[in-house]
Amino acid sequence: MMKKTNILAVVALSLAMGGCGIYKKYELPTDNAVINDYRTALSETPDSTSLPYLGWRQVFTDPQLQTLIQTAIDNNKDLYNAALNVDIAAAQLKGAKLSYFPAVSFAPNGAGASYGGANMNWSYTIPVSVSWEVDIFGKILNRKRGAQMSLEQARDSRDMAQSRLVCGVASTYYALVMLNQQLALTQRTSEIWKEQVESMKLMKDAGMVTEAAVVQSEANYYNILSTIPDLEESIHSTQNALSLLLNTYPQKWQVTSDLDFSLPDSLIEGLPVTYLAARPDVRAAERGFAAAYYATNQARANFYPNLVISSQGGFTNLMGAIVNPGKWFIQLAGQLTAPIFSRGQNIATLEAAKASQQIALNNFQYSILNAAGEVSDALIKYKKNHEKRLQVEKQVEALEKSVEYTEELLSFGQSTTYLEVLTARSGLLQAQLTSLACWHNKVTAIIELYQAAGGGR
Repeated sequence: MMKKTNILAVVALSLAMGGCGIYKKYELPTDNAVINDYRTALSETPDSTSLPYLGWRQVFTDPQLQTLIQTAIDNNKDLYNAALNVDIAAAQLKGAKLSYFPAVSFAPNGAGASYGGANMNWSYTIPVSVSWEVDIFGKILNRKRGAQMSLEQARDSRDMAQSRLVCGVASTYYALVMLNQQLALTQRTSEIWKEQVESMKLMKDAGMVTEAAVVQSEANYYNILSTIPDLEESIHSTQNALSLLLNTYPQKWQVTSDLDFSLPDSLIEGLPVTYLAARPDVRAAERGFAAAYYATNQARANFYPNLVISSQGGFTNLMGAIVNPGKWFIQLAGQLTAPIFSRGQNIATLEAAKASQQIALNNFQYSILNAAGEVSDALIKYKKNHEKRLQVEKQVEALEKSVEYTEELLSFGQSTTYLEVLTARSGLLQAQLTSLACWHNKVTAIIELYQAAGGGR
């Protein structure tokens, strides 16, 4: 009776000592301004029609691009590995939940003995053992909660992998579109310059220009031809990059020639910080912090005793002496184990858990700031390239007129030189290429903004 009283006293004392938050559920910190913004974002009802919540088919409407994105989702190994990580986390959570149930084992055994030449005496036991750890101090509870957070983090990481994959395929696709357009423009310009060289030769024969003008036209023509292999090499490399995203051998992919890709300004302008809560990497960082919080609680629980209830029952012929036939038996036991000499190790484990929790908090805060920065960068990139392209298009229009006027003046023998024609036509090609680059940068900004807002899941 005295032993029972002592055990109960230890349990009661440990319960009183253990009430310092071991059972408390994870909550967002309240003393951090950045995380308070995130808390506000979580509390607001999201607009399901806003950019982060649009499906990728609603954003990328090009049929060829949609086919490529779906192929990547089906085949990409990084995304498949992310899905497998979800399966692993789900299995670990299942194991943590099963820790609440007793452990049952079956271990039959038998033995024989003979003394002084006597007949062999056989003994046997056919036991079933049941052991159950009573979760007084929340070890199993915190393990289960941590496993739940790890599962949700794995799901967020899978969503993040898909978001990056979708936007990566789209970005590579439109890079191919731009390169194809630049190649086509350069090839058309080279044909014009080839005709210009022939015209210069005829004008030299007529005494209208000098040999220097002919040589200059030829040099410029060859200069344009020299840029074509560079563009073709870039196209080849980009095709291979797209093939890798689709997890297939290098091959040539057909892309659109339509440059009409855009989104309504209402979807692009003014994305508030509340939408950052939709980003899977931000959510994954929060889940990581929550899992670290429960790991710290689990480390705290190591300071308190373990209570294990066990029982054993079965059939045996060994009851202090050999008896035949066998009989049924049952045993019950309870064990309370309190850490004494392992306190130093438990303190070190707790300190490490606290440090890991702080690292997870720092990563969580950084992910929020990084998300805000990426959204801001994408918005500025979109706006400035839109403004730049408007000006470059005006430049292209003016240079087209300049080329037309200077060529007319030269053909009619007016007071102009071939150098003016060369300057105007070179400037026109450069402006046209710049216009295409601005278009691509604008498209890339839209894709980056979609990903930065958490879209493509």
